[in-house]
Amino acid sequence: MTQPPIPGVLRQDVFPPQAPVFLTGVPAFLGRAATGPRTPQRLTLWPQFEAAYGTAPGGFLADAVRGFFDNGGLLCHVVRLDESKQPAAALQAALDGLADEVDLVCAPDIVTTVPWPTDALLDPVVCQQRVLLRHCWERGDRFALLDGIPTTDTTKVMQQRAELTRTDDSFGTLDGSFGALYYPWLRAPGVDGVLRLLPPSGHVAGGYAAGDQRVGVQKAPANTEVEGVVDLQARLTPAEVGTLYEQGVNCLRALPGRGIRVWGARTLAEDPAWRDVNARRLVATIGRWIERFMTGLVHEPNDVRLWVRIMRELTAYLDGLFRRGALKGRTPAEAFFVKCDHETNPPAVVESGTVVTHVGVAPTAPAEFITVRVIHGASGVTVGAA
Repeated sequence: MTQPPIPGVLRQDVFPPQAPVFLTGVPAFLGRAATGPRTPQRLTLWPQFEAAYGTAPGGFLADAVRGFFDNGGLLCHVVRLDESKQPAAALQAALDGLADEVDLVCAPDIVTTVPWPTDALLDPVVCQQRVLLRHCWERGDRFALLDGIPTTDTTKVMQQRAELTRTDDSFGTLDGSFGALYYPWLRAPGVDGVLRLLPPSGHVAGGYAAGDQRVGVQKAPANTEVEGVVDLQARLTPAEVGTLYEQGVNCLRALPGRGIRVWGARTLAEDPAWRDVNARRLVATIGRWIERFMTGLVHEPNDVRLWVRIMRELTAYLDGLFRRGALKGRTPAEAFFVKCDHETNPPAVVESGTVVTHVGVAPTAPAEFITVRVIHGASGVTVGAA
């Protein structure tokens, strides 16, 4: 028999519900498989792929997914492409069916449609990669990881990079800030255990996911070791790395004593403001957060109380990013601003049922070049960093 409560102060433990999880570093892998569903499958372990799909001869889908999990990835979506369709149409159909939680896109089998290095057949591959870029640009909340062509000739990769953002009649102008290009290919055991060349996007996506888990999207996905790889298709010289990087090609390098590492974090953007991968992904993530967690404010009375609530919630979120090092500045006021008031919402805007909020952020930039100055003087040697 339960004893009835007596007058006084009573203790009651209350466990608040867990805050909704907002994941980043969730790629979708689009490619070829011998069997399996053509609808997107959500995977959290490599054995789940083995249970659902086979490996198509010459395909890289299985290797990319395994490389993702081997390099720290936790969650991905896999879509088996419909090979009865034209390649670009099959890609577009797969992209249209992806879940909203996907923020990275990889298509490791694109380059297998061309017997490289035949120059005349560059266009089909670039055309398909431009489909990925356009999809990410139009959505504004996804980022494409593109594979360089499997060649040791860096001039061909430079040609590929130039074609990816070239203006043409069919695509118009593409915003290259929503994608990054990685080169060269990896030499690693395939899922059958045989050493072969693999496109880097799957392994690189694992590095993106691991960095997001450890630090956040503000972490530049570079200077991370690539696991499960024994060598690279091309050992690039420092001069070649510099030339490629200047054009926005992110290189993988074999560094003595440090393994094989991703040595670049630049987008394909022409605009210097969107040159860094982490800046583009940070702004895209802020947009995804706003869309997901502020839909509850729709249909609320459009007055000062709503504006204050919007400012309060956005300020709290951005302040959290600032404290985690995602935004630069000595104080929150230097790092971001949120404005939602009578100036952004004059009577005409309010009457139209619209709420306008201005948000400004200052993303951190990675330290790509560290200069150490060794100064020789009569009284000794002084070492200073600049």
